[in-house]
Amino acid sequence: MKKIEAIIRPEKLERVKKVLEEKGCVAMTITEAKGRGEQKGISLQFRGRSIEVDTLPKIKIEMVVREERVDAVINAITNVARTGKFGDGKVFVLPVEEVVRVRTGERSKENP
Repeated sequence: MKKIEAIIRPEKLERVKKVLEEKGCVAMTITEAKGRGEQKGISLQFRGRSIEVDTLPKIKIEMVVREERVDAVINAITNVARTGKFGDGKVFVLPVEEVVRVRTGERSKENP
């Protein structure tokens, strides 16, 4: 099993959720976040003044999937979330050793 963490633009969330659901991936955790990348923020004009905003709103999607589904999930996220501009986000893939269902205490090393 692998944990996929995707950082995306907030305006892309609904489309990403829809395409993941179409691929059979409905279980996910979604968190509002702020962050910055290599561009180190942006400059905005407000009432005639330039304001530096160094953290921008982002969405973090976390999900655990079977190893054979990782590439399909990554492709779905990147194809829908991509604008081609700085700040599109990143996708991280991490190993998952075990999953424990809180409600039942059931332990799984293979199927989330």
